[in-house]
Amino acid sequence: MKQRLIKLLSVKSIVTIALTASFAYLSIRGEIGASEFLTIFTTVIAFYFGTQATREERA
Repeated sequence: MKQRLIKLLSVKSIVTIALTASFAYLSIRGEIGASEFLTIFTTVIAFYFGTQATREERA
């Protein structure tokens, strides 16, 4: 459990969570539309999980 928490607090994870929260906030306020939010969020999440999968294959 401690290892998972340490991995969650990596820089990449923090950036992903911060970006998700930021764009969710902007979307709720109406400053960006749903289509822009979906595009940005999909890109961020795909990059995050893509790099996670690559790292697991190397290990």
